[in-house]
Amino acid sequence: MKSFISTLIFSFISYVAFAQVSPNSAKTPDPQKKLLTVIASCGECNFNLEGDDCDLAIMIDGKAYYVDGATIKDFGHPHAKGGFCVAKRKAEVQGEIINGRFKATYFKLLKLEEEKTTKSTKQ
Repeated sequence: MKSFISTLIFSFISYVAFAQVSPNSAKTPDPQKKLLTVIASCGECNFNLEGDDCDLAIMIDGKAYYVDGATIKDFGHPHAKGGFCVAKRKAEVQGEIINGRFKATYFKLLKLEEEKTTKSTKQ
């Protein structure tokens, strides 16, 4: 029984660490639209945006925008290890900026391995 519970817990933790697409956005990117790789994090905690609560934001060309169409809790607890309030993560997104907010139609948080690969190939 202990090994079953351990396996279940390990599986859940592994799931959280893998790439995740927001359940509020499209499951696959639109091939007709540009796919951007951005930095995603908590707007208040890591991008110094005004706000009353921890909310998902992305950085595009050095400017931070709150995200509509995906939430900070879509990707686990924001204060957990690797959560958006304690870490900045790479994500692939599609959408547009409207009235100072990024309206996401697709939002995929990259796996940690993908983040490292993307970083090493761009240097």
